[in-house]
Amino acid sequence: MTETVRSFREALEGTHDSLPEQAFYMIGGIDAAVGKARKMAAA
Repeated sequence: MTETVRSFREALEGTHDSLPEQAFYMIGGIDAAVGKARKMAAA
């Protein structure tokens, strides 16, 4: 539950607004979205 609250708070605060929308598709938590965005940028 702590992970969910942290992810939601960061989303509301705009912490990850720079990530592409595709990084959030079919992803669980915010950490997974950040990781996916890094992989997308490296490709």
